[in-house]
Amino acid sequence: MKVKVIPVLEDNYMYLVIEEHTREAVAVDVAVPKRAHPLPGALCTRAWRPNTGSHLDHLHLPNSHPFQLLEIVGREGVSLTTVLTTHHHWDHARGNTELARLLPGLVVLGADERICALTRRLAHGEELRFGAIHVRCLLTPGHTSGHMSYFLWEDECLDPPAVFSGDALSVAGCGSCLETTAQQMYHSLVETLGTLPPETKVFCGHEHTLGNLEFAQKVEPCNNHVKAKLSWAKV
Repeated sequence: MKVKVIPVLEDNYMYLVIEEHTREAVAVDVAVPKRAHPLPGALCTRAWRPNTGSHLDHLHLPNSHPFQLLEIVGREGVSLTTVLTTHHHWDHARGNTELARLLPGLVVLGADERICALTRRLAHGEELRFGAIHVRCLLTPGHTSGHMSYFLWEDECLDPPAVFSGDALSVAGCGSCLETTAQQMYHSLVETLGTLPPETKVFCGHEHTLGNLEFAQKVEPCNNHVKAKLSWAKV
């Protein structure tokens, strides 16, 4: 399994997950189907390659070059068959309609009927399969009532599993609780996402790391873990 991380809009992340044997690809949170401008600074497209443990290959992209999801699909030589959408907000789902028009037969999946171009609604605990890649659908309400996170793994693979958490969970933070109760959000974070294997890699929906950690440091100025993480994030 290879994961291409594609920065889009102001601070969003879109993902392309590639099954390296069948060359099938799945996109996660298609905000922009054709134009994806890399963000300035340290953001980059990262390929998570199999059989290399937690290694991430970094490819820094020139800020002025418009990268396209479909160009990346073509360059990788894969067939994009499915979109997994975490929630209905425009910055995670707006590109679905145009992408479905460009790729007839594209399957768009999610847990909320408000998702653009949705072809089938998923249920909590449902499992999907893309070649060797297993996908477990985890309903994680909080940011929205129909927010779904996706837990991916491959059998007999040295790579750690991955979770695509959208706006349910980010680095040192989580999305605003907009449509549910704090108790529901707590359950999503602690009981659902918090019980995944500790080696799970988290692919979140936004780059809010610095802001989250700076806020955490103001709340807990003596927290050494926050200080260390903030230093790491600034590198």
